[in-house]
Amino acid sequence: MIIVNLDVMMAKRKISSNELAEIIDITPANLSILKTGKAKAIRFSTLEKLCEALKCQPGDILEYVEETED
Repeated sequence: MIIVNLDVMMAKRKISSNELAEIIDITPANLSILKTGKAKAIRFSTLEKLCEALKCQPGDILEYVEETED
């Protein structure tokens, strides 16, 4: 499964949700969906804007974790 570490990067960069949403030109509601991992997809253009605003790489925001069978 894909884990979204957007909140971690935002904390490291000391940037609020509203500020980031304004910088990358998306609604705070859509940013919240990304942050909580509820998004089904992300556009490369949005990912690019996030990386630019947070001065990071895509791998700093997205992480793949194997699902374990219980």
